[in-house]
Amino acid sequence: MSKTFYQQTDDILERFQLATERISTIKEDHDLPEKLQAYFNQVADFFMTVLPIMNKAADGTLFDRTITECEKDNDAVFAIYGEDTYKNSFLCPTYAVAELGQELGGPLSAIFYEMTNIIEAAFAGRLDKFTIYAELFLQVYGECQMEEEDKYRKEGILDAMYSAKHDYSQLFMSESIISMIDADYDYYRNIIMKDDLSDDRYMYKYGMYIGPNERKIAAHLRSLPHEDVVAMARTYVEGYIKGFEVTGKDITIKDTVGVHAPVGFELMTREAIRLFDEAGLASTVRFGGMTSRNLYSSVPNKQCEYDHKDDRAYYWDKGMADRMLEVLKNTFEKNKELAAVFGGPAVIETFGEKPFEPVNHDANAKYSDKQNELNVYFASQNGQITNEYIHGEERSFTIIAYPIPEIGKDFNEIFNETVAVNTMDYELYKNIQQHIIDVLDQGETVHITGRGDNHTDITVKLHHLDNPAKQTNFENCVADVNIPVGEVFTSPELEGTNGVLHVTQVYLNELGYRNLELKFEEGKIVSYTCSNFDSEEENKKYIYDNVLFKHDTLPMGEFAIGTNTRAFVMGQKYGIADKLPILIAEKTGPHFAVGDTCYSHAEDVPMYNPDGKECIARDNSCSLLRNEDISKAYFNCHTDITIPYYELGDITVHTADGRTLDVIRQGRFVIPGTEELNKVLDS
Repeated sequence: MSKTFYQQTDDILERFQLATERISTIKEDHDLPEKLQAYFNQVADFFMTVLPIMNKAADGTLFDRTITECEKDNDAVFAIYGEDTYKNSFLCPTYAVAELGQELGGPLSAIFYEMTNIIEAAFAGRLDKFTIYAELFLQVYGECQMEEEDKYRKEGILDAMYSAKHDYSQLFMSESIISMIDADYDYYRNIIMKDDLSDDRYMYKYGMYIGPNERKIAAHLRSLPHEDVVAMARTYVEGYIKGFEVTGKDITIKDTVGVHAPVGFELMTREAIRLFDEAGLASTVRFGGMTSRNLYSSVPNKQCEYDHKDDRAYYWDKGMADRMLEVLKNTFEKNKELAAVFGGPAVIETFGEKPFEPVNHDANAKYSDKQNELNVYFASQNGQITNEYIHGEERSFTIIAYPIPEIGKDFNEIFNETVAVNTMDYELYKNIQQHIIDVLDQGETVHITGRGDNHTDITVKLHHLDNPAKQTNFENCVADVNIPVGEVFTSPELEGTNGVLHVTQVYLNELGYRNLELKFEEGKIVSYTCSNFDSEEENKKYIYDNVLFKHDTLPMGEFAIGTNTRAFVMGQKYGIADKLPILIAEKTGPHFAVGDTCYSHAEDVPMYNPDGKECIARDNSCSLLRNEDISKAYFNCHTDITIPYYELGDITVHTADGRTLDVIRQGRFVIPGTEELNKVLDS
């Protein structure tokens, strides 16, 4: 039975009409200083641009638009993100501060960014949400009219922002959680399953930016034989199901799966949802937009998203954090039966967008040290509450990735090669990787070095195997939770893991790093740097914010050897190595993850390789703290950093009795039985 989060009432309708009518007259006002009035005029113009969408959704005519009207509306509402438009608008913090000064520029730019959420509200026909944003905007306008000094105006703006976030957290947070676990909230899934996917108009119902990538990938999937699309979906669904099998988790106690998919892939997503249904799993599909996965589309301006990523700093305090955690806890408690049968996410990622290296601007919001401590606390508590209701030892996931047309002129070839990489021989790689594991399991430590410009020199300590006949340190990872095949991995002992990890260039979470260097002592990061910015202070902050996620240090949660040399060669052949997602990139060389282990929240669940041996390296000295103080055990992040084969020197196993066993020499596998991996590298 289909559900909805929202029922229109006369009160909401009246508030909506009053608020939008007042916004429509703001440009007639002349009460404020010229530049300040210009800000409110610009935001009011944005409201008036989106308002016709809201009205069409409310009266049921939005879906009657022609494709030309859809494209015109799309261009109009997302015009604020155009590079030139953005740089010269109050949506840009740098421009806003230059025009309005330090006191008002940043907060008002953050308010403008908050107002962009009316786009999603309008397309979904949500008068309630649209009205909340409209009333917040008018409240801020009123605060600026009541005060004459900027410092008092700023206080009013921040108070309004705080009150709105606090008062409406119940609506926004609970809706996000419930739409993840309850398949009866099916607005977006219905579009995927019921619309005519041969007509591009379906994708203009979402309320997301629709650009060339979305339109071209939809056209490409329509050009493929139907059986090929079904095969893609089956690989994805079977990977999810295998993820439960290989980790010894019971999928029969799960009723739902969270489908994360890019706009344009609906033909594949539809087939996947059908296959999940056949497996007894109902799919949830929730709005992601441009800043998260779930149902998502291209980001029209990544610098804008980066400029506003820390806007929460304007209102973030312990009271707000505790209010949000309270809502999280209460929502899960009221829906604990649904949470218990949620199996986890099944994710389709894309790659191929132009690599993005952000520019830091002084005008952007910045967290204080106290707020950064609060961020760590909030993430820890959030993770603990979520795991209390969606048990880590019972859930699983899968991730698969495909290129988008922006990757370049070889898109068709790259797409076909990616499909081939995603469906490589399971048995072949299982056997090859077992040869590698058999050598690694003899070791006490593993020594990894770089070559050429790469100066990696790090020793990884392995767990002791009490019974090598029945135990192993490394998981034989084929194609299940992480598609494609191609890695063996372990959670190292922290004590005894020391050295320097260096990569000349890498992209992590869609951000580029040049000469990223991390130094480890006893398994934890003790220093870090890169060469992205002119000042060392900026380089360190960049890593602190986006790799350490505001932790003072992180442990090494994983050491792995990627074996998918075909994926590596694909990256080199087409010049797309810098565009490969971490899902594929981690298979193209040894990699090290900082943060939680791969077994986070599921360390006590036995894990067995295909040969029957138990993977005993599921813990480290950090995760073991869960038995004393769970807040100190987890970091709620896991970032893989890969050394490509051409920067890799040697990987050598050192045994307790003094022997040395090479796994890789100068970027080539040397263990008997792994020769197949070198063929594609040498061809």
